[in-house]
Amino acid sequence: MDVLAVDSDRLFMKCALQEAQMALRAGEVPVGAVIVDSNGQIVAAARNEKETLRDPTAHAELTAIRIAAVTSASGWRLHGMTLYVTKEPCVMCAGAIVNSRLSRVVYGCADVKGGAAGSIFSLCDDERLNHRADVTRGVLEVECAGLLREFFADLRRGCRAV
Repeated sequence: MDVLAVDSDRLFMKCALQEAQMALRAGEVPVGAVIVDSNGQIVAAARNEKETLRDPTAHAELTAIRIAAVTSASGWRLHGMTLYVTKEPCVMCAGAIVNSRLSRVVYGCADVKGGAAGSIFSLCDDERLNHRADVTRGVLEVECAGLLREFFADLRRGCRAV
């Protein structure tokens, strides 16, 4: 991968981290996501809102996909677009990635207990499915993991309620 692509990945992951920090401040698990079109423009930004909305599907990735599908000229087919997310997508989100035809997924830290983009399952790039997204792992991994670690440490100490 060339230097420009690596720099772009870091830049857009920082945007996803800003969303994750907003989720943290709202008492949500700090996961943020942005979707970028083929021109390098952010078309959607979202964060976890499961607790706020009382909705088990209100993951950052799903909300970002919904926003991009509504605002994109191509509708729900998000060909040529990249999803940046601070934590590896779960099975539900990986299914939505495949179904929305996203071209690429870039994530920060792995989810060894529920990850579906390489840790437990590899749904995003499974050759048996009708669509595959390229997956890039570990972009700003330390920062992304640190935010989650802070949240769960506070939760264990009783400083947060979820």
